[in-house]
Amino acid sequence: MSDPVIRAYTDPGRPDWSPEAVAGTPRPVRAYLWEPAARPVGGPPPVLLMSHGTGGSARDLAWLAEELALAGYLVAGVDHHGNNWVDGYLPEGFAFSWERPRDLGFVLERLREERELGAVGAVGFSLGGYTAAATVGARIAPEHYRAVAERLVPMPPLPEYPDLLDAIDARYRPEEREPIIRASGADRTVPEVAAAFLICPGIGGLVDQASLEAVRRPVAIRWGGADDNSPGPGNALYYAEHIPGAEVACAGEEVGHYLFVDGSASGEPVRRQVARDAVEFFGRTLSGPAVAAGRG
Repeated sequence: MSDPVIRAYTDPGRPDWSPEAVAGTPRPVRAYLWEPAARPVGGPPPVLLMSHGTGGSARDLAWLAEELALAGYLVAGVDHHGNNWVDGYLPEGFAFSWERPRDLGFVLERLREERELGAVGAVGFSLGGYTAAATVGARIAPEHYRAVAERLVPMPPLPEYPDLLDAIDARYRPEEREPIIRASGADRTVPEVAAAFLICPGIGGLVDQASLEAVRRPVAIRWGGADDNSPGPGNALYYAEHIPGAEVACAGEEVGHYLFVDGSASGEPVRRQVARDAVEFFGRTLSGPAVAAGRG
């Protein structure tokens, strides 16, 4: 399988969070494109928007993207600004999770300007699992976000950014935080996304239950029985309980969180099976008219 094509986009509608960026600098949004191995008969390829886990990169999910590309999908993976190991970490990239689905929608718009696309789906791992769920309607509950931001409840351990709340407090005055908390509950649905595949989805404790109950698009969920980063109870199983018709399966009782990104030989059979599950799921759920290039 050939390496992905890298596209360095910038979003003029959102600012760069880097401290050194001058006001008005557009947000960088890097995308990796795994082209389909073969063009589908009778139309353009379906596209899958892919979101990595906390502090990761789309490169971590090459095992998944390559399998999907071999099955005929155009896979567009994003490195989320401030939340990827390629560019480095920024507190906003970790704290403002609702910005992630906007990255996927932005990349989709850029692709639509460049080519004709088929049906659209979303797939993600860990925080990327939440991101994929957000594209079909999941929302953060502002009251839950407030409780964490104001330290009324403990924040789950975050190995990649252990002093996250202190960093946010240092960068935003108290009067600036209230609009941020309100913004956390925004609807980030990407209307074109017809189905979502979530792998070990995270931040279940922040997600609004009613928003999950309102999801009307097919969703499949895979989780690891030994996941101590995003444990199934409260995360994958919470999503599964409240999303109508969600298809859920444990990838194995001994499967931990980082097996999906550590590249280990021992984890290869599990990753291969989950990738095949994703191919089968999208094969059943993605259908409909093509998304015409340049049509907004």
